[in-house]
Amino acid sequence: MPAKSKAQQKAAGAALSAKRGETNVSDLQGASKDMYDTMSEEELEDFASTSRDGLPDYVEED
Repeated sequence: MPAKSKAQQKAAGAALSAKRGETNVSDLQGASKDMYDTMSEEELEDFASTSRDGLPDYVEED
């Protein structure tokens, strides 16, 4: 499933970095912390690898 916004793609990238041990989990905030806690590395890779071309900056959740 691709990211729906640039913010979501960026948060997934931060969470993925922490999952891989490249950054500290304590540095995560908000959506990236939630993503780290609830998503697998594979799911995070899908979101983080989404092209940012044409994505809106933010999308409000339902």
